[in-house]
Amino acid sequence: MMYVALGIAVWILGWWINVRLANGAASDTVSARVAVPLIFGLTIVVVWELMVRGFEVSPVILPAPTDVIERIGSSGATLWADFRQTILKGALVGYVLGAAAAFAVAILADRSEFLTRGILPVGGFMAALPIVGTAPIFVKWLGSDWESKAAVVGVMVFFPILVNTVAGLKDTSAMQRDLMRTYAAGYWPTLFKLRLPSAAPFIFNGLKIGTTLALIGAIVAEFFGSPTVGMGFRISTSFGQLALDMVWAEIVVAALAGSAFYGIMVLIEKRVTFWHPSQR
Repeated sequence: MMYVALGIAVWILGWWINVRLANGAASDTVSARVAVPLIFGLTIVVVWELMVRGFEVSPVILPAPTDVIERIGSSGATLWADFRQTILKGALVGYVLGAAAAFAVAILADRSEFLTRGILPVGGFMAALPIVGTAPIFVKWLGSDWESKAAVVGVMVFFPILVNTVAGLKDTSAMQRDLMRTYAAGYWPTLFKLRLPSAAPFIFNGLKIGTTLALIGAIVAEFFGSPTVGMGFRISTSFGQLALDMVWAEIVVAALAGSAFYGIMVLIEKRVTFWHPSQR
């Protein structure tokens, strides 16, 4: 029970430190904002390790973090191949294609009231379709390689980005549009100088939602057919072999990739929409 008691002590200590940092005089500093989630995450990992050791949990049920780290170190080449197949090919390519298609359709819908009224309800319907139903169809159409996963990701990110972009383009006020008309500005100058900048927070909201959907779509789609490489393939086969440390290693890599992807999008948003009240 020594490990259990130590785990409880670590949790209490981490909680106390975070409360002091979050409520202290330096709580608004960058170092405090970075330290609080970092300490929280490290506390969870340490408590996880100690509890698994203390209760002697079988690695088949839940491996310890040290076992997962050891697997990451010993299977780096395999994890990199899976990352390249799933993230760099399936998720990233599908994300770019889906976002580009969403922007193009949003501009068309913005110029046509008929398309605006018709495509948004369809978008809501398509976004509600379960991936476990659409992924096998794309695998059947496009084969088991990364192209079918990119298609699944493209469809998943298309509608959130489309809906947010269309909503953002409608966000300008009548006074702003009248001002542009007094300058004899046509549709395209008004779009690039007024409406797209105003829609930027909405667009980035859709892009950030798409980052998580892209990873989920690419990994889940691989459950329904893939070559002998890929994160979804590895998770499925490793689970069948009861190699839970490999499953968790893939989960850690996917979580780190998703966090980095989301963080990059947040940084770009801050640079582009620095003028918006939400960034001040």
